[in-house]
Amino acid sequence: MLLNKYHEYAPKLIEQLSKGAFLTTTDGDNKNTMTIGWATIGRIWNKPMLVVAVRYSRHTYKLLEKNKYFTVSVPRSDKMKEELKLCGTKSGKNLDKFVEYNLAYQEGKTVDVPVLSDCAYHFECRVAYQQAMEPVALDEELKAKFYQDDDYHVLYYGEILASIVFS
Repeated sequence: MLLNKYHEYAPKLIEQLSKGAFLTTTDGDNKNTMTIGWATIGRIWNKPMLVVAVRYSRHTYKLLEKNKYFTVSVPRSDKMKEELKLCGTKSGKNLDKFVEYNLAYQEGKTVDVPVLSDCAYHFECRVAYQQAMEPVALDEELKAKFYQDDDYHVLYYGEILASIVFS
């Protein structure tokens, strides 16, 4: 079911983020999903937005630079723990995670990017804006804790085109 009231499912995303959610994008036939734990959801520019952080070193970053669409799939509580772990530690550069980890998917409803079928909530997004982090603007405590290797994030502001729930 397509929903235009993304805010009804925002609490499910926020609650799940500490355990992980799946960010998926494609470049032609090359699809990849990765685990995310950092995101925020709300309204910017009078549009529903989902902001995700992707490091330059990630294969997903390279795909997002080519395809400005992504999906975020939110697992049901306490489900898909092993898949979240694997997709958060293994790169999709030389590995098809969908095949390797038996990740069922179906095509998105409004974007040409799949959603994970075993997840309950999905957000289909179009990149409306992206911003590279500026290290000089970052709090020194956060820099020391999260960026010792200087592998910073790009923030992708995804306009939520559809919110979908699978029962």
